[in-house]
Order: sequence, then structure tokens, then C-alpha cells
Amino acid sequence: MMNTPKQLACILLLASSTQALGDQNQALIDQARMAAPSMVSAEATIVYQGKVLHQGTNGWTCMPETLPGDNSPICNDPTWMQMLQAVGSKAPFETQGLGFSYMLGGDGGVSNSDPYHPDHRSAKDFIKEGPHLMLIVPRAALEGITDDPHAGGPYVMWRDTPYAHIMIPVGARD
Repeated sequence: MMNTPKQLACILLLASSTQALGDQNQALIDQARMAAPSMVSAEATIVYQGKVLHQGTNGWTCMPETLPGDNSPICNDPTWMQMLQAVGSKAPFETQGLGFSYMLGGDGGVSNSDPYHPDHRSAKDFIKEGPHLMLIVPRAALEGITDDPHAGGPYVMWRDTPYAHIMIPVGARD
């Protein structure tokens, strides 16, 4: 069967669209993997807007953004993924163990006290953190840790919510 010029043009357009989508997905995968050391991110599942772009094998999940459009990659263990799902649905959350998350590229900034602040950037306690780790612990383990991000060292974010966690800065803020 002979291909007409119109058929060939359609085939080429489809092939180039598929290549562009593949390139875009690879860029998202690469960005997501920047959130954590390669020993974590290389075998992690990569998710973007609820879609799995790469199925991993180590139990970690990395995303190229934390909030829509913030370009702040994050890598989470299963406990952190449960907590993020609870935050997203405003559901209760409690842990008896530890949960770990990496944001080695920093974050886009949020209210340090209210995960649902309507305009994080205008919050009086807005904080935009540089490279950091985050640790979920049982609530009792938060005692004695400041919630002041300017005190130097680790601090508690969202203390008075079910989503309280320890922020551990590992580099300079922007």
C-alpha cells in the first residue's frame, strides 16, 4: 500500500508529538529526582499530577512539584505520602513511626502554621526554605523543638495540626 503525502504528514506529526511528550515526561522525571540523593531517587516511583511517569522499586515516591506550579521537587517515603494524602483531603493523620521526605532543591514557601492558608506568601509566618529534609514523628517527639524557623537548626512546621513535622535545613535559604 502506498502512503500519500497527507498520510505521511500525519505519521510524522504523530511521531513528533510522541517524542515531545516523551521529552516532557523525561524532564519531569529528571526534575523529580533532583529532590533526593540518587541512592533514593534513582529507583523511586515518579508521579506528576496523579500520573505515574516511572514505576520505581524502592518504596519512595518523587514528584517534580509539591504544590501545583511551584517547581519544588519532593521525594517521600510511604508515611509521608500518607500524610500528604491526608493534607490534600483535610483528613486526620497520626503516625506511630517515622516518615522521611527530601526537598534538596528547597521549596516554594508556605505558612509555617497553617497548611491551608489562602495565600501563603502573605502569611505573617511565611517561610521559603532552602534545601531541607522533613521528618514525621509521633506527636510526643515534637516536645522541646522550636517552631521558629529563624532560631537556627531544626524546627516544627504546622505544629498545631495533625500534619506537624520537623523541618531540617541542610543549606542556605534563597
